[in-house]
Amino acid sequence: MNTKTVAKINNENILLLDGAEKFVPIRPICQAMGIDHKRQMDKIKNDGILSSVADLKPATGSDGKKYDMFCLPYMYIFGWMFTINPRNVKTESQENVLKYKQDCYTALFNHFTDQSEFLEQKQIALEKQLEEVERIRTDYSQAKKELDDARKTLNQVKELTFEQWLSNKRQLKIQF
Repeated sequence: MNTKTVAKINNENILLLDGAEKFVPIRPICQAMGIDHKRQMDKIKNDGILSSVADLKPATGSDGKKYDMFCLPYMYIFGWMFTINPRNVKTESQENVLKYKQDCYTALFNHFTDQSEFLEQKQIALEKQLEEVERIRTDYSQAKKELDDARKTLNQVKELTFEQWLSNKRQLKIQF
């Protein structure tokens, strides 16, 4: 399993254990935010979802030595971090934790409301386009009637004979 740094928080490397499944050790994150690592492990072990996915994984620490580290799958790290209370972190990390939580609320809102927003916008676009189709259909019906009338007059002009012209005192009498 490869270990690579994916972020730095307060000069602490955040590691990603990249193997068949990606895991992130929680200790460096806890150290970077100034929260108790053991307390977070207990919180994870008591969580109905996180406890089922947390695991000890061998990883290289920042000192270059190999350790078994308590890890969460990469996809669960963001949810776990959302549970961290900003009042429990280092003062210099509180603002970032609050911003992170706000971003999470926004992401959750977008995830659960994007489809309804799409459907609302689609409905508005459909209604607008239906109005446009109806307007064009009305215009088309009027234009078709005018075209039919113009063809009828054209046919009258085509069928007009020289004798008719003479009998009309050398004038064309066509209803336009």
